[in-house]
This record gives sequence, C-alpha cells and structure tokens, in this order.
Amino acid sequence: MGEQRYFQQGEIVGVLPAGALDRVLDYKAPEGGCRLGAFVEVPLGPRKIVGVVWKEGAGTWDPAKVRSIKRVLEATPMQPNMRSFLTRAAEYTLTPMSAMLRLATRAPGLGDTPAMRKIYRLGANVPDRLTPTRERVLQVLKDYPSLSFSLKEVADMAGVTPSVVKGLAKMGAVVEADAPRDTAYPKLDPSYAGKTLSPDQDAGARQLRSAVAAGRYGTTLLKGVTGSGKTEVYLEAVAECLAQGRQALVLLPEIALTSEFLTRVEARFGARPAEWHSGVTMAERRRAWKMVGEGGAQLVVGARSALFLPFQNLGLIVVDEEHDTSYKQEDGVLYNARDMAVLRASISAAHVVLATATPSLESWVNAEQGKYAKLELKSRFGPAVMPQMRAVDMRDQDLPSDRWISPALADAVRSRIEKSEQSLLFINRRGYAPITLCRACGHQIGCDDCDARMVEHRFLKRLVCHQCGETKPMPAVCPSCEAEDKLAPVGPGVERLTEEAEALFEGARVVTLSSDHFGSARAMKEQIESIAAGDADVIIGTQLVAKGHNFPKLTLVGVIDADLGLQGSDLRAAERTFQLMRQVAGRAGRAEVAGTALLQTYQPDHPVIRSILSGDEDGFWAAEAAEREAAGVPPYGRMAGIILSSENVQEVFDLGAAMARNDGPLRQVGATVYGPAPAPIARIRGRHRVRMLVKADKSVPLQAALSRWTAQFKIPNSVRLAIDIDPQSFF
Repeated sequence: MGEQRYFQQGEIVGVLPAGALDRVLDYKAPEGGCRLGAFVEVPLGPRKIVGVVWKEGAGTWDPAKVRSIKRVLEATPMQPNMRSFLTRAAEYTLTPMSAMLRLATRAPGLGDTPAMRKIYRLGANVPDRLTPTRERVLQVLKDYPSLSFSLKEVADMAGVTPSVVKGLAKMGAVVEADAPRDTAYPKLDPSYAGKTLSPDQDAGARQLRSAVAAGRYGTTLLKGVTGSGKTEVYLEAVAECLAQGRQALVLLPEIALTSEFLTRVEARFGARPAEWHSGVTMAERRRAWKMVGEGGAQLVVGARSALFLPFQNLGLIVVDEEHDTSYKQEDGVLYNARDMAVLRASISAAHVVLATATPSLESWVNAEQGKYAKLELKSRFGPAVMPQMRAVDMRDQDLPSDRWISPALADAVRSRIEKSEQSLLFINRRGYAPITLCRACGHQIGCDDCDARMVEHRFLKRLVCHQCGETKPMPAVCPSCEAEDKLAPVGPGVERLTEEAEALFEGARVVTLSSDHFGSARAMKEQIESIAAGDADVIIGTQLVAKGHNFPKLTLVGVIDADLGLQGSDLRAAERTFQLMRQVAGRAGRAEVAGTALLQTYQPDHPVIRSILSGDEDGFWAAEAAEREAAGVPPYGRMAGIILSSENVQEVFDLGAAMARNDGPLRQVGATVYGPAPAPIARIRGRHRVRMLVKADKSVPLQAALSRWTAQFKIPNSVRLAIDIDPQSFF
C-alpha cells in the first residue's frame, strides 16, 4: 500500500477516531474520495467525531451496512512519520491509540468554516512625505510583499501603535481587507541579527549548526552554567534549521517563560514565531495547528503538547530546561515530553538539543555513554561570574519559632538594599501556610475529597487543596471541636515569608513571584519586567523564579529551607534538590556585580548539600549514577507505576491484591511487582488510590509483559487503571 494512497468514493477505509473507541472503524470514502491520512468527520452512533483515515478498511462488514464519511476536513493529511510517531508513542506509554490521536487533533473548530480577520498589505497611495513611524510600517510591508499581516502583527513588527497602521489605511497607503484567519506566520530571517558570541558560544553554535545541517537524527546535551548563554547558542541551531527550509520546535517548561523568549526570538529573526500553550486563544491555536501542517509556521514555541502538532518537515527540536519535571504529564496520557521529543526526532530525521544547567541523570548518563553528543559551556557570558555559595547552619541561629529568615540572611539582605541591589528569598511552597491547625484539639483542616491538607492562601482569602483545586473560606471555628480563635497557621509558605520580609525590611519594596498571584500571563510578564527594571528590592518566590529569568540587579539569593526536598523516599530526591538549588542560586550575579547564595540548612554535612556548595557537579552526578546502578533503578533499570482508583476502597485493594498474586507474565521476564499499597495521597477527588510498582532490568521488554499481565483481569467500569512507564513522581 503506497503512502500516497487515494481512496475512491465508496471504497472501504479504516478510520481511527480521536478520543473515542480504541479501534479502527470501517467507513466508505465520501463523494470525491479521500487520501490516506486525511482528517475526516464521521458518524459514530448519534454523534459526529473527528478521525483520521488510518489504513485500508478491514472489509469484514456487509458494505451495505457500512456508513460513509461525512466530509473531509480542510487540513493537510497526516504524514506517515506522524502516524508512525503516534503509534510508537502509544506502544511505549501503553496508551490507547484513540487517546494518543486526541493529543494530535487539539485544534479548536478543526472542521468549522474558516473564520475571517482583517489583514493589511502595501497600498498604492503612498504620500511623498511620511513620519518616521509611518515609514517603518511601509518598510515592513515592502520587505514582505507576498504576505499579509494582522493589525497587531504589522504594529509589532514596525514597533508602532495600531493607530499608526489604521491612519495609513485611511489615506490608502495601506490596504485593509478581509481574509481567512488561518494565514501563514511572518517569515523568520535566519541571518537577521545574529548576536556576537563568546569563543565558547561560537564553538558550540558551530557544533549544533553542523549537526542540524547533516539532516539526520541525533541528540546533543547542551549543558551550560546559568548565565552562560545557552539560548543564544541553540538559536543558531534554529537559524540553521530555518536556512535549510525545515521547521523547528522549541519546548519551554513554563508559560511564564514564553513572553521573554518570544522577544528574544523576534530580536534574532525579525518576526515572532507561532505559539502553542494553554495561554493562547482558541482562534490562535487553530491557526497555529493549521499553519504547522501547511508549512506556514517555520518555528513553534510551546509547551509539551506542541510535540503533537502536524509538522511537515521537522528538522530540530529544542527541549529547554530539559531536566524540568513539568515535561512529565501526570494525568490523562502519561508521557515525558523530553523522551517523546527524542522519539519524534528519530522518526523525522531531526536533531534534538537538550538544554540545561543541571541535566537529568538520564540525559547525563546517555551523554557519558556516547548515546548523546556533549556540548558544555563552563563559564558565564561576559564579565559575570558564578555566585559564591555558603551554608547558614540553622542550628546556630537564634530564631523564634514563627520566623524563618535567619539573622545572617537578614543582614545580607539589608546590605544589598543599602547598595540598591536586589535579593531573592526562595521557598518552594505556595500559599501562606501548608497546615492550619486547631490549638485546642489538634485537628488539621483537610480537603473533603482528598487525603490532603488545605493550604491557606491569604492573597485569595481561601483555603485551597493543591490536589483537586477545591477552595473554601477559612472557618470561624474549628470544624472538629468548634473552638473559637484556635485555628493557627503552621509552617511557612511564600505569602507568610512575604509578610515576614515586609516586617524585617521596613520601607523596602517587597514583591512576590508565585503563580497563584497572577490572573493572566500578561500580569506575570509585567511583574517580571518590573523586577528586571529594578522596581523591587526583595523578591519572594517559589520555583517559578528558578526557570530562566534574568534579573541584572539581583546579587543575593537566600534559600529558606534547603533541606525540604531531601525528605521522603523518592529515588530522585537528591537529584531534584541539587538541580533546584543550583538553578535558584544561578539567578544571582548575572551582570557585573558578583552574586552570593546562602542556603539555610539544618544538615550542612548532608552529601547533597556539600555537593551543592562545592560546585562539584560531575562528582555529584557520578556518585548519584553509581547509587542508582547499584540499586538497579532508572536509568540503569526499568520501572512502571500502576495506579488503581475507585470510590470503593475495598474494590481497589481487592483488585490490586489479585493482580499481585497473578504476576506470571512479569515473573517470566524477571520483573518484580511491589504492592499493592495505599498511594502517598490515598484519595483524590473522592477516589481511593492504590499504587503498585513494577521493577525490571533495563533490557526487559517491559511494555509487552505489562500488557499480558493486565490483560488477565477484567477491570470493572468503576475502577480506573493507569500505567505510568518511567514514573517521575509517586504521589
């Protein structure tokens, strides 16, 4: 069967429905026929759903009873390599194909008639004399005579207000017309404005350009200290990809990083790329999806789900901050975007750049073993140097029980305020306090639907469950004993730390950077820009501040509780603590003034704390790798998490026990199953949760064994079974 196969009207085709039944269904090709890979609308019972022509029909049904495809949608057919990627991703993650296809069809109104919008292009009535702002608008349109742009696009590219463009339209110098909303994005110019690179950056850029120009699959781990200019280096790889006429994708772990990054892309290539994340409007998401498929989007900057866009000629994927846990989707389809990026690139003959200051152990081991190429930037760009890192031994600090900023850290902050420098106080806890305790009976306020404590958020004036999102007002009396005025906050969150800082540093400008404090991406962007401009003295932040922001006046970082991540039994606890502390400390001293990082700790002799302070990264990774190898856990072994949930607690424990007893398919390949046991958070949204863990050697075909194992059991409709290949968390 040829990949360009065209089915004539009435031929039986196999359609894979998106998000519906997990099997290919037979339909008749519609009037005018359809191509293999075509996006189609088909009837399924009383509904109409979107699907893809996946293969020839099975032909096992009476043709007279086979229903016809309703219509072929106006979208470029799905390419063979995209169908291959979805198939292999589904096989790896043990996800139903229909659910995997749903990730690839998340374009709002995919089958709707294209919406219209106003577009602007060069007109004929250009006056002899123009203001400089009007000249800039006309020059932009002259530079791209074959393209039409929206009002915002023209204004942004010319650096003017929309009213300037409107004024030119009134005089006829610019033509305003109606056009379909889904139009191509402005062309990016690879040679527009390349930055002057340091010798290290230039060598790295040449290595990446060469890898991209080769036009075949490969992965490079781009490891550079914070402030070394990794972005400028991998943007040169993007430039090479664009020069080759291929498409590029840059994944970012947080929406908060997108705005600043888009500005840098525009400065480098002369225009803004396509965006893909939850903060983008529905209309713009539809446009991005269609233009990626038609080749009208050269570069996409997006969240992990951008991996499932229908690229026609993908040449490069950059995973920025590749170590970040945000790349793992923890609900619905369970996948790690870093690993799926490598899979997609291997199928598309594209190159992958994994960029980070603190690599995941998996990527570090792959680079050490030669599976990935290595590229390292060991010094900061320009005159900036790495911050000095010191421990504050909290055992020696005289601190009241309701205060968390040590005298040593407070003195350091005051010193920076006197010099008009900025300080960052970091605590990885949202809200005001993690526990609300009754001092009369000891009751802790919890969520009604989850086995989790409610977190007080004074900014919102609510108690919030961080598992299900449920909120409620702070009660006037204890819900258990009804005592009045006995509810007290226990422990610090970012809001409580802000309150303490405002009292300690009277007159200082104290701002809070936490995702809960912003109603929109625009508000967050404005706050970040304000801090970067120097409009704050003390910044109180959660892990949001550890991700890629550049504050030139920031010279001190204080970590309130460096021991927090070392607690518990997570096999990645040491790795994640090391990464987070190094990333947070890296915010300090990124300009001319040297920075300092103070880590408040009760365990200054802990091996991880010592590694953080010494800066011996390779020594830390080598020691961590040796421990994992000895234990036979990732990346030297394989693991899968099994999560059973039901509203009936006995039902999930009985099923889990039966699965553990009948583990023959796992034992046949040498795999071991542990559990069942209550999940650390044993109830979420009213459903009781039981976890099991399967552990096997690295060479074991684990997915096949898991499929045979779970196929033995009839899972009741009341029970949900989730299989998490390569789990990153164990909640």
